[in-house]
Amino acid sequence: MVGGATTKELIVNGKRLDGRALDELRPIKIEASVLNKADGSAYVEWGKNKVIAGVFGPRECFPRRDVNPYRATLRCRYRMSPFATSDHGRSGPNRRSTELSKVIREAFEGVVLREQFPKTAIDVTVEVLQADGGTRCASLVAVSTALADAGIPMKDLVSAVAVGKINGKLALDLTGVEDNFGDSDIPVAITGRNKEIVLFQMDGVLLPEQISQALKMASAANEHIHALQVDALKLVYESKQAQGGARTGAASEED
Repeated sequence: MVGGATTKELIVNGKRLDGRALDELRPIKIEASVLNKADGSAYVEWGKNKVIAGVFGPRECFPRRDVNPYRATLRCRYRMSPFATSDHGRSGPNRRSTELSKVIREAFEGVVLREQFPKTAIDVTVEVLQADGGTRCASLVAVSTALADAGIPMKDLVSAVAVGKINGKLALDLTGVEDNFGDSDIPVAITGRNKEIVLFQMDGVLLPEQISQALKMASAANEHIHALQVDALKLVYESKQAQGGARTGAASEED
């Protein structure tokens, strides 16, 4: 939520309250393949945000009314844990979780090659363990990494970041305080190679030139986030390759 009723000084001596520059991301850590029972999974720490995503499928689709004879049915559930924020009223199923579940699903419907798996379901679950502004973008990053970890064919990885306006200046990657007391917020999700925008939302008011500048800031930041996703997936792949080689070596010694 932006444009709070109370004005708050969010930029002091050219720096934001957490010490970042206006075009600086919060620290981001991405881990893939963190859940044993899921077909694919990812964990994202983004500033104080902590998000985990699990992917199940493609698998038989139930209930049968959800079956699409031409492509897989992509289903998403976003949920904020009761202990994620001090605002306990936001936890559990509510209007926000329903909206974000829909937003995440629609962002990936054109990216996942669903036509390769007709009559099946791909289920995505997102759990926000801790929230401090930007859980929508952190969830998109986690889901994209988890889908790739599950081996589900996609046109590309998706990365996401928000750009907003605080104290009249554009700022990258808003915190919870900046989101609550800022003037505007634009979450943007972009594919890694083709730079296709799969999510663009805006809360607040910006001039056309400000929107153009915000998109440039988001694009540059998403290149860095995309690289982190690739590194996380490479680490899992290399680890599995090493384990496979070790098992093959052990079997050869036994023979």
